[in-house]
Amino acid sequence: MAQSAFLRGCPSPALPPKRVSRRLKQCPTCQAAASIALDQTPRKIAIFVEPSPFSHVSGMKIRFSNLIKGLRDIGDDVTVVTPCINPPKTFCGAKVMNVLGFRLPLYKSPTLLLSLGLSVRVWWHLLRTRPDVIHVSSPGLLVFSAILYAKMLAIPLVVSYHTHVPEYIPKYTWKGLVKPMWGVIQFCTLMADLTLVPSKAMKNELARNRVRSKRIDIWQQAVDTEIFNPRFRSAEMRSRMSGGNPSATILTYIGRLGAEKNLKVLRDILVKLPTGTCLCFVGDGPARADLEAHFKGHPVHFTGMLRGEELSTAYASADIFMMPSETETLGFVALEAMASGLAVVAVAAGGLVDIITKPGTTGFLYPQGDYEAATVLARSLIEHPEKRAKVAAAARTETETLGWVAAIRRVRDTQYQRAITTFRAHKRFRWMAIRVWITRLWRGTLAAIAYAFLWLRLRFRPPDLRRRAA
Repeated sequence: MAQSAFLRGCPSPALPPKRVSRRLKQCPTCQAAASIALDQTPRKIAIFVEPSPFSHVSGMKIRFSNLIKGLRDIGDDVTVVTPCINPPKTFCGAKVMNVLGFRLPLYKSPTLLLSLGLSVRVWWHLLRTRPDVIHVSSPGLLVFSAILYAKMLAIPLVVSYHTHVPEYIPKYTWKGLVKPMWGVIQFCTLMADLTLVPSKAMKNELARNRVRSKRIDIWQQAVDTEIFNPRFRSAEMRSRMSGGNPSATILTYIGRLGAEKNLKVLRDILVKLPTGTCLCFVGDGPARADLEAHFKGHPVHFTGMLRGEELSTAYASADIFMMPSETETLGFVALEAMASGLAVVAVAAGGLVDIITKPGTTGFLYPQGDYEAATVLARSLIEHPEKRAKVAAAARTETETLGWVAAIRRVRDTQYQRAITTFRAHKRFRWMAIRVWITRLWRGTLAAIAYAFLWLRLRFRPPDLRRRAA
């Protein structure tokens, strides 16, 4: 009965029940229907993520928060393992298990916690629930415990790579650590049944550094176009972002204020722009005090951290979004700015290239380090409001096709399934390899016994027989 349900709407002629399975193999329509039906079965997913999506603000927070919510909306049983300052017991119906975390000594952020993730409580929960997939963020320390749990309990493992640490290391520590970091990334990819990356550029970067590209797939980008929407534009917020001058042209950067974001270069761009232009930083981070000193005496304003509708209003109330960061694996904030109806001027690096896929139409890209080109692009948008409006409208139209539901469905139904299939194939291969090894060992043992028997027979035969044989 279950199989015959797959055949409804099939264009091929009716077949006897005994030939149903053959049709499932031959008919693409039936295969698609069967796949959709199988995907409706609730799954058990264990998500390991650091830093915590419940306290640390970043693009990864947005992605994992929406993933957890989307999986719960589908009906999956989700467990989240994360180090968090003040963790909730549940999130959108998902069980949250807090693990002990610690701060990075060279990064001044109280919410960025890393964790070894070694916990008897977590291990016992995974043993009892037997998740279909473990999904862990990387790089970090939590990935190693997730690998350990996955291998011990024979569970398919998905690793998603978000923060390009080799780019961060020279800014915060010693550049000699870059090569060992690539070794860690290669190890994590080798241990995973599938590695997800946020952009095509990042997939190519990993492949160039000898990471196995056949096990890498792209986590489809998405944005909530209801939360980030031009309708939130507000004169009151414009006044707040411009220091009481809402008629000014407002350039903005929204996101974490860190040294790796390359924000200081915006001062050199700002001083070359027409009078009446100001810059607003929305967000907070370890570099805020340094940035305030760097921009002192210029028309630059800091709003601090904004959330919810205030954040949506800040996006929509600016005019141009500036993105100078060269270390973005995706650049969620640029995507949110486009959805909010802003013209984006961004560096052609990392995941930003995958966001602004039509430079000159949906946004603008400038070469890395070419701040003169960035200045020219920004000035052109300031001096030609009609051009700015046209680009902003095209950007909004582009983002309307990038919904979270489709992105999460692809992760769950296609990419998790791919990891499960790969895991099962490797498991069968391991058993086959063990059988071959045992067979060869047995044959070698028998050959050794036979050789030893013949040698003993020749060694201890009577002397007359030995003379006769000679």
